[in-house]
Amino acid sequence: MNFNLTQIPDRIAKPRKSGITMVMDKGLSIEEAKNFISIAHPHVDIVKLGFGTSYVTPGLREKIEVYQSHNIPVYFGGTLFEAFLIRNMFNEYLDVCKEYGITYMEVSDGSIIIPHAEKCGYIEKMTKYGTVLSEVGSKDAEHIIPPYKWIELMRAELNAGSSYVIAEAREAGNVGIYRGSGEVREGLVQEILTQIPEEKILWEAPQKAQQLYFIELIGCNVNLGNIAPTEVIPLEAMRVGLRGDTFHLFLDKNGKK
Repeated sequence: MNFNLTQIPDRIAKPRKSGITMVMDKGLSIEEAKNFISIAHPHVDIVKLGFGTSYVTPGLREKIEVYQSHNIPVYFGGTLFEAFLIRNMFNEYLDVCKEYGITYMEVSDGSIIIPHAEKCGYIEKMTKYGTVLSEVGSKDAEHIIPPYKWIELMRAELNAGSSYVIAEAREAGNVGIYRGSGEVREGLVQEILTQIPEEKILWEAPQKAQQLYFIELIGCNVNLGNIAPTEVIPLEAMRVGLRGDTFHLFLDKNGKK
């Protein structure tokens, strides 16, 4: 860091397996990606090219290389995986990942229905090609999954080979683990944490209040995803108690004020 401060919580150093910040790139230009990564790269662990944007992004290879040149893995949004799958083009999806040097892959079923045993089968197959993240939860706000089912699905997908299970929230943060208002379904989250290791869960948390909730609940090294590029530095400051919301969170109450 740029100067010394006492009572700053210890962030796990990169490359890290927990305390991850996953950024959602929804269409940055190559120059914007360069500018973003020039300042934020110490705090970015993974970049997701959101939903199907990689299909329509000009200069895709060059853009991916911007991130990879800073040793930041890139992966395609789960919606793209589903778009290939519904067209019976799973092998073609793997070919695209290989072509672009993508070694992180997301398996999701937020937009289509995949029998869960079949989904776990895809996870097992894809672990032969790289690191798999699998998303649990529906993008349909009307489809409410009970807590026991979240736990059952997450456990099965981790057992199938997923490195992380992603708790669905969409880019807006208003489905899945959140209510339509963006409020956290606290009972659901806390029940999940009784059964699934916190370091294995990547919580999609695009809204500031959601990020704050998980930092207060789990600590500065919670895994957070769907972070906007412009929010990476503010989030890192919040993680270490240097934003008003968490200013007192890590201070020694018996120490100097």
